[in-house]
Amino acid sequence: MASEAMILDVDGPDGVRAVRVSSPSRVLWPQAGLTKLDLARYLVDVAPAFLRANGGRPVSLQRFGGDVDGDFFFSKNPPKGAPDYVRSVVVTYPSGRSHPQLVLDEPASAVWAAQMNTVVFHPWASRADTPDLPDELRIDLDPQPGTTFADVIAAAHALRAVLGEAGLDCFVKTSGNRGLHVFAPIEPVHEFLEVRQAVIAAGRELERRMPEKVTTAWWKEERGARIFVDYNQANRDRTMAGAYSPRALPHAPVSCPVTWDELDGVDPASFTIATVPDRLRTLGDPWEDLHAQPGSIDALRGWWDRDVENGLGELPFPPDFPKMPGEPMRVQPSRARTRD
Repeated sequence: MASEAMILDVDGPDGVRAVRVSSPSRVLWPQAGLTKLDLARYLVDVAPAFLRANGGRPVSLQRFGGDVDGDFFFSKNPPKGAPDYVRSVVVTYPSGRSHPQLVLDEPASAVWAAQMNTVVFHPWASRADTPDLPDELRIDLDPQPGTTFADVIAAAHALRAVLGEAGLDCFVKTSGNRGLHVFAPIEPVHEFLEVRQAVIAAGRELERRMPEKVTTAWWKEERGARIFVDYNQANRDRTMAGAYSPRALPHAPVSCPVTWDELDGVDPASFTIATVPDRLRTLGDPWEDLHAQPGSIDALRGWWDRDVENGLGELPFPPDFPKMPGEPMRVQPSRARTRD
């Protein structure tokens, strides 16, 4: 691995910035033979679409000590020595603690993150100017053992219909692995907990329509061979890989936006840091107008209230969250039965 550094000239809103890239030939994806310099150049190539999706938001950086097969950690706070064009915003975490979190605003900041050995970018569902109020309703369709990608696609189409009935237009992307992410732009007027409850309401409605195919069960032992609607990804400080973010998998895949018309024929493995720049140049960004017409979650909030009146309330939160109002007992059902 080369020890020398190189300078990458990165154009942006304030002109060209010279970004230092150390060890540019360091291999990040051994199977694909792709390097740190390949990653930096990818981020330059896709910068407009990448920043449209992930810029201006609090973001967590998934950074690796070696290649993607090795150890990693999440970096949220601005590290010492960060350039002045990498800003931060104070956010409040589920514990109630507040701290500055990184915000990426221009192509050079994304390349700087690659220089810091970032592979995966995890943006918040809210923007830096209103960090407590999400402007995206995000639903992670997570395939469980025994399901196929075709099952995920079927669930995504059905979810689109559910959200459409609630007055929301939605967009879809590959997760970069086996799942799909469905996003709906929303007005930033509700706090995270309210948006999470809207996601639960949508998930429960989808579950009613596809009971053999979809589940909102938090505990793995209850999911079976069904697609899990991971409602807890809608929580504060819970993120998923952003649109056009690389993933830390052997073939260097990318979480890639697609159109609803092409979804049925999509092969997620075909979207990589080597192929996505040409796709963008040829076909454009399917998410370019994602925030053109934000919708309201009022209908979904009404579904939530209806379900509560019918005896369906809160679902379990992640284990690192404080105990939340109305939350059921945070213990696996099989263990709860053992204690009885």
